[in-house]
Amino acid sequence: MSKEERKVNNIYRELQKHLDKLPVGFPSTESGVEIRVLKHLFTPKETEIALKLRNLPETATRIYRRVKKLGISKAELKKHLDDMDKKGSIFGKKKGKRIYYRNQILAVGMYEYQVNRVTKEFMEDMTQYLDEAFANELICTGVYQSRIVPVEKSIPYENFVYNYDDLKYLITKTKRKIAVANCICRIGYDKMGQSCKKTNLRESCLVFGGPAKYYINHGYARSITKEKTLEILNKAEEDGLILQIGNSIRFSFVCTCCTCCCGALIAAKTSPQLTQLYLNNYQAKIDENVCIGCKTCTDRCQTDALTIINNIATVDYNRCIGCGLCITTCPTNAIILKKKIKKYKPPKGFYRLFLMIMKKKLGRWMVVKTILNAIFWPKIYYILKKG
Repeated sequence: MSKEERKVNNIYRELQKHLDKLPVGFPSTESGVEIRVLKHLFTPKETEIALKLRNLPETATRIYRRVKKLGISKAELKKHLDDMDKKGSIFGKKKGKRIYYRNQILAVGMYEYQVNRVTKEFMEDMTQYLDEAFANELICTGVYQSRIVPVEKSIPYENFVYNYDDLKYLITKTKRKIAVANCICRIGYDKMGQSCKKTNLRESCLVFGGPAKYYINHGYARSITKEKTLEILNKAEEDGLILQIGNSIRFSFVCTCCTCCCGALIAAKTSPQLTQLYLNNYQAKIDENVCIGCKTCTDRCQTDALTIINNIATVDYNRCIGCGLCITTCPTNAIILKKKIKKYKPPKGFYRLFLMIMKKKLGRWMVVKTILNAIFWPKIYYILKKG
C-alpha cells in the first residue's frame, strides 16, 4: 500500500471512530469491511468534511468555521454538503430559508437512503459488516429502534390492542403525509442473486410525516393514500411478513420484513432471548384441545417460536414476538394473541428513543450534555456572532 493510500485509509478510519460516537455507532472489525462501506458512501474529500459535522444540525456557515482549514470556500462546502445530503450519507433538513446538516447513523439512516444507488458490491460489504459487527451494535443496548405490531387479522376483536399497537387504527386516523419506498434489503439481495423467499413485494417500506417529505424530496419514495397504504399492509400480511414499526408512539416508518432479507431481523434472530430485543405486548397461545398439529403455524413462523410436540403446537416464549402471523392461517383457530401481564409503552418520539439508546451506551452524562447543547449552543452562538 502506497503512502497516499495509507493516508486516505487513515481519514476513513478517523470517520469510522467519529461515527462510532453516535447513539447507534459504527464499530470497527478485524477485516476492515467497515472502511469499504464508508468508501461506498463518502469520497475522501467528503470524509474530511463529515469529520467536522456533529450529531446536532448546523448551518453551512457554522460548519465552515471548522472546515475552512481544508482549503475550500464556503460555496464549495455548501455544494459538498448538498451532494452528501442528496446521496444520503448525511442528513440535511430545510427550515425556513436555511438548511441544517448533521451526521447520520448507518441504520436506520445512510443504509436505507442508498435504495436508488445500491450495488452488488455495496450490499455484499453491508451484509459482511452486519455479520461481523453492526448487527451486535443494533442490539447491544437492549433498546431497539423498532418494535413488532400484530397483523390486523390476528386481532380477535375491536380495542383488543393498545392504540399505539393498532396499526390500522393509527393509519386511518393520521393526518401526516405517507410515502412508500422500495425495500433496500430485498433490492440489495436481488442484486446479489438471492431474491426473497417470502414475497415479491419490493415497494413496501412505509414512511410517515416529516421523514416521508424527506424521502419524497430526495427521490427515495412516492406519496400514497391511506387506502394504498392499507393495501400494501394486506399484501404483506398475506405473504407472511413481519410488521416492524418505529419504536415510538409517533412513529416514522413501517417495514414489512422477513428473516431472509431484513438485516435487523437476521441480527435479532441469532439471540436466544429474542423477545428481550423486540419489546411488545402480545404472544401467541395455543388451545391444545383444538390444535391438530398440522404444522401450518410452524411453516408460517419466521422466528422459530413454534414447534410440534406430540402432534400439538408449542410456543417458545423466548422467541415469540407477537407478530400474529401464525394466527391468520390456522385452519382450526387454535391460536390466539394473548396480552402480556407487563404492559410496554414506547417513548413518545424518536428523539427520546435515541436518548434512551445513548444513555445505555454512553451513560447519563452524555445524554445531559446532548440536551444542554441542543438548548444552549444556538443561543451562545448567536451572542458570539453579534459580539
